[in-house]
Formats: sequence, structure tokens, C-alpha cells
Amino acid sequence: MGRSGVVTYDMSVIIEHSDVLMPRAANLSWRVRLALLTICLLAVATVYITNQFLTTRFTQSTLQSAQLRLALYSGNMVSELQRNSIVPRLLASDAELIGALSSKDYQRTSQRLLSFVDEIGAAAILLLDSDGRVVGATDRNRLGENQSNLPHFVGAASASQTVFTTHKEGIGHFDFAYSRQVVSNNKTLGVIVVEVDLRKFQSTWAGISDAVIVSSPQGPILLATEKSWVGLPEKAALARRSAPSAIERAIQATQDWTALPADAYVRGKAVMRQELLVPFRGWNMVLFTTYGGIRQRVNAVLALEIMGFSIFLALAFYQLSRQTLMRALFFQQESDDLRQLNIRLQREISERQKVEKNLQVAEQTLAQSSKLAALGEMSAAVSHELNQPLAAMKTYLAGAKLLLQRKRLDEAFSSFQRIDDLIGRMSAITRQLKSYARKGGEDLVPLDVRLALNGALAIMEPQLKLRQISLSKTMPSSPVMILGDQLRFEQVVVNLLRNALDATSTVVSPEIELFLLGGETATLTVRDNGDGISDLDNLFEPFFTTKKPGDGVGLGLAISSGIINDLGGRLVARNSDAAGAVFEVTLPILNNEKSEI
Repeated sequence: MGRSGVVTYDMSVIIEHSDVLMPRAANLSWRVRLALLTICLLAVATVYITNQFLTTRFTQSTLQSAQLRLALYSGNMVSELQRNSIVPRLLASDAELIGALSSKDYQRTSQRLLSFVDEIGAAAILLLDSDGRVVGATDRNRLGENQSNLPHFVGAASASQTVFTTHKEGIGHFDFAYSRQVVSNNKTLGVIVVEVDLRKFQSTWAGISDAVIVSSPQGPILLATEKSWVGLPEKAALARRSAPSAIERAIQATQDWTALPADAYVRGKAVMRQELLVPFRGWNMVLFTTYGGIRQRVNAVLALEIMGFSIFLALAFYQLSRQTLMRALFFQQESDDLRQLNIRLQREISERQKVEKNLQVAEQTLAQSSKLAALGEMSAAVSHELNQPLAAMKTYLAGAKLLLQRKRLDEAFSSFQRIDDLIGRMSAITRQLKSYARKGGEDLVPLDVRLALNGALAIMEPQLKLRQISLSKTMPSSPVMILGDQLRFEQVVVNLLRNALDATSTVVSPEIELFLLGGETATLTVRDNGDGISDLDNLFEPFFTTKKPGDGVGLGLAISSGIINDLGGRLVARNSDAAGAVFEVTLPILNNEKSEI
């Protein structure tokens, strides 16, 4: 309301002085004309400077883009050639192909070559005998062809290394091939030929507006977006489409005064020529980029500038002719806009108040949900951690029953003692789980990692024996001391062993390896030969599990990671190079100073 009051005051002032302003405007006609002339001169200068600047800038940008495309095209082509160059050498030493040439039994030769072509990505693979006859091919229609006069056979027959040859096949088509002798016992049995598919790049280049050619040194064009150019020198290829005449060029330059001097003409259009030496046999790649994009971009900007000045002049003339009416309409429109603005502001204030109320309710609901989620997560954690001792107790009870039946009382009493220890451990777990909601670093004492590791193995001994797991353990002879809690660290090791057991449930010969190393840090590695980890990103997230419903809740690794973080270390996981998963626990070593304190 205050803003609208200020605007009303300004309008009254202007209206009151409108009678004074109008006569003065009538006496300033020569000044207005001078101002209009100045605007026209400014428009011409602006358009000229803009044209020069944007033409140079857009041309440089286009040239840089063309150079990048040339480098990309050349790199892709060279990579394809290098990838196929090694293939003849490998196939020339293939025992099955050598045996086929020696025995002249070619029934399985083509099938053998077909097994390689998909993996290699070559256009075709041919096997020629010593007479140049095709005895094996990925294209069975070519079997029996006589290629004794073709360059790839002649060149390979007279060389001991892999030979690269080009051969023009029809109009607008070159064949590219690597060939090598197949030798056994210092005797030439035949030639292996790998045809390289470079025409796929030609098809890819044809999908853009630029024209691309690849030519050999002082030779014809080997690849081109215009098939009629293939086999011709560059000058002869460009001459197949006549350039515009001098009159046509003059007309074009008059119509488009942003044009630049052309490097060449392709399809009758002026183009820029960019050249790149391909790092392969001295080949040369040339890219022709049209000026059309530059002219369009420059003309678009110039058109906007001219339109802006035109609109400005039109408005100026319109303002001079109907100044009084425009002022009245302007002030009336502004008043209406201010009233509409006040209405919208009032509506927005009302809506914001409603949103604030809804936000308060949502915050209260979210707080209650957070409390419930924390309670549910703690309950699930207690259930998960107690399931492990319960499973071990079940196994010990079954074993004790069998021992009693067999009158082996001492061993049965030993199992009962282990059950008693597990009951004590379950009680300790319930006490330790209270620390899940507080920060770590409390009640930590010097701990030998070897003792904690042996304690965890004792808990998991029944499950390991039941599954007949091949367990290997490697520990140093000297103590590996850390600052920690033995029970919580055993909890981590038990979780990792349980995870390894589940991962190897489908393996015929399950194996688990434990490595404990001491040095600057204490490093415990748990490796299995299971199926590996499918989702490493979400592995340590609470309630994330790949097990079937009912087999786990996905808290073991999350709890283990939290315990290790509280101890000042880290728990990481990765897939093994061979098979299975690898979990690595790294903790700081307790030095002598800390141990003395």
C-alpha cells in the first residue's frame, strides 16, 4: 500500500506539469531530428562492428570444432586399423588352421573363422591355400574364389610379416585388408586375410553436413562421404561439381555481405578446408566445413540488432506523434497493474500462511516418524545379532545329543560349556547393542586382534564344520595391538564370516581365507569364492540385502561398518579378480606410547 501511494504521488506531479512539457517538446524538433540521426549512425556502426567481431569469432569456433572432429575421426580410424593389425599374426599361428592347410581338410575351417569374427569385429576373414584359392571364409559364398592375383595374396606371399593392402573393388569402393603367410616347418601353407571395415566410418561421416575425404600420399581418395569421389585425386573430385561462376559469386556476396574468402567449393558451396595427417602410412584426412552455419548465426544476431533499432525508432516516432495519449494510457495501465499486484500479493501472503501451518504439521509428523524408524532399526538390530549365537547353540545342542548317545561325556560337557559361553555372549550383545545409538570411542582398551579373531572363529566353528568350509587363516606370530573393544570387534568378524558363508552357499567347494597383517595399520582381509557383490554402492546401507525374504534384514554389514568407524578405522569391500568378494578392515595400530598410557 505504501508503494502504491508513492506511485500515485509521482503521477500527480507528472500530470500537473504535462502542460509545461508539451509546449517545450514542440520547440525541440531540430533536437529530435539530430537525436534520430545520431541513433541511425549508431545503428550502422553497431551492426558493422558486430558483423566483424561475430564473423571472426564464429569462424574460429567453427575451425576449432572442425579440428576436433578431424582428430576424433582420425583416432577412431587408426584405432580400428591397429585393432585388426594383430589378428593375422594370431590366426597364422592357430593350430587348427595350420592343420587344415596341411591335411587339406577344410570342413571346419569356415566355422573356426566365424568363431573369431564377432569378437574381432572384422569385416571378413579369409583363409587362402598356397594357390590363392579361398578354402575358408566367414562368408561361405566366397569359398572357392581364386585370389592369387589380388594384392593381399601377392604381398603376403612375398613377405614374412603382416602386410596391409588396399584394393579398389568397383566404383566408389576400396577394400582394406591385413594378410600374413601361414607357415609350418618353414613351408608356406597359405595366407590368412583379415578385411578391415572402414566403410562404416564413411557412413558415419555422411550423416553430418561436413564433407570428409581420406587419401593416400600422392594417391587417390580412399574414403569419402561422396562415393563418386573415391578413387579420384582431390582436385578431380572437387571439380566434379562445378564451383559458382564469377557472376554468381558476386550476387551471393551482395546478398550475404558476411561471407569470407572460400578455401574450396563443394557441391557449389564455399567451404573451409581443414587437413590432418593420419598417423598411418602417411594417409591424409581432409574435412570441408561450410560457411552456412557462420552466416546464419551472424545474420541472426544482426537481424536482431536491426530489428531492435527499427523498433526503437518506430516507438520514438509513435511517441512523438501521440505523446499525450500514450502518457495517459501508460499511467492508467500502471495504476491497473499496481492494483493487480496488490491483489496478487495479498493472495500470496494468504497462501504462504497456509503453507507455514502445513509445514509445522509436517515437521511434527516427520519427527514422530523418525522416532519410530529409530526404534524399528534398533529392534531389527537386536534380532539380527542374537540370531547368530542362537544358531550356534542349536548346532552345539545337536552335537551334544549325539555325543551323549555315543557315551562321549567329556566332549558333550565341552559342548554344554560352549553353550553356556554363548548365553553369556548373548547377554553381552544386548548390553553392547545399547552403544549403537551413541558415538564410539568409549570404554576402549588395548586389544590383540589375534585374540578377537580366534574368539570369533570359535563362535562360528559349528557353522563352518556343518558346511564343510575350507578355512585358511594367516596371522603374524607377534601381537597386533589396537585400541578397541574385543566383543564389538568379534561382532564385526562374525558378521563378515556369516556373510562369507551365505555368499558360498551355492559353491561346490566353498573357501574362506583370513589374512591378518600388522605394520603401520592392522589389516584384516576376509575373502571368499562366492558369486561376488552385485551392488557395491548400497552394500553398507541399513536394510539393504540381496538375500531372499526371511534370510536376512540387511543390518550386519551396516552395523559392522559403524563399529569399525567408531574404532577409527574403515571397512571396504570389492570383488576379487578371480571369484568372490573381499572385505578389508583397516584399523590404526596402538603404538608404544598409547599402550604405556
